[in-house]
Amino acid sequence: MWVFSNINLFNLLNSLGLVVNFLGVIVPILLAVALLTLLERKVIGYMQLRKGPNLVGPLGVLQPIADGLKLFIKENLTPASSSPLLFFLAPGSFFLFAVLLWVSIPVVFSGVNLSLSLLFILAVSSLSAYSILVAGWASNSKYALIGALRGAAQTVSYEVSFGLIILPLVLLVGSWSLYFFSSSQSFVLLLLPCFPLFIMWYISTLAETSRAPFDLPEGESELVSGYNVEYAGAPFALFFIGEYANIILMNLLSCVLFLGGGAPFSFFLGQLLIVVIKTCLLVFSFLWVRSSFPRVRYDQLMMLMWKGFLPLSVSLLFFFILVAFFLQGLAPYFG
Repeated sequence: MWVFSNINLFNLLNSLGLVVNFLGVIVPILLAVALLTLLERKVIGYMQLRKGPNLVGPLGVLQPIADGLKLFIKENLTPASSSPLLFFLAPGSFFLFAVLLWVSIPVVFSGVNLSLSLLFILAVSSLSAYSILVAGWASNSKYALIGALRGAAQTVSYEVSFGLIILPLVLLVGSWSLYFFSSSQSFVLLLLPCFPLFIMWYISTLAETSRAPFDLPEGESELVSGYNVEYAGAPFALFFIGEYANIILMNLLSCVLFLGGGAPFSFFLGQLLIVVIKTCLLVFSFLWVRSSFPRVRYDQLMMLMWKGFLPLSVSLLFFFILVAFFLQGLAPYFG
């Protein structure tokens, strides 16, 4: 009897631990998304000589809470000609993939080395294309389907760019672990020797997250709202949260890959503070780009990848491989 009670207690503690770990990931993401929505509207408002949200709470700081309550209490609508099961599975899977991407990020700050964490992020991030495609197809709407096809093609295209940009960095660092990327830039940031790769990476993150000027899957002028045009209420909120969570994640990943993560600090609080500052600056640049550049044509977007980034990234990859073989051949002569 004592053994069974201990087993039940262990299972209970294990379940509570899983719940705490889940909340430890999901709550900061939701808070960060709420803050980003407020920051985006404020920044773009001041850039366009407007105040942005300023009525709900002091200086409008409670506007994200009001928006969230409005979305989650709003009535859900399902088109009569849609596929109900797939229609409701699409936003949930999109949000789930966005949350899963954050699982390997905290290892950068905790000092735990998760092998192949960067490869895990690349693999899971590409799965969001399925959610977008399913959402557009299940809606049974021409606008939604065209937006879904655009989004899936755009995501797949720039995933190719991501892989070819990351491979030279992996050759330099010698690992797929984000912890090694952070610790190997104590003296020299990879931004300096790999500046062309950083420019391609930054533009690819804009296209990967469907941010202006690459927001073709949600083009209001021709597609109303794109793949999520038929969604309302909580399902639309899941798409919204997942998209903004991916924006923060991609900028955090850029910070770790090219800006040294928590470098030059070696203690936890210093690393956390400098990572937050670097990530906020990159997020601010996303908002700056959105308020400054017009939307490009879809053929220009795809041509930039297949005729611009692909040949250049492959050339840089071969260059780094040749340099690695050259340095390896000289190694015996220098001890």
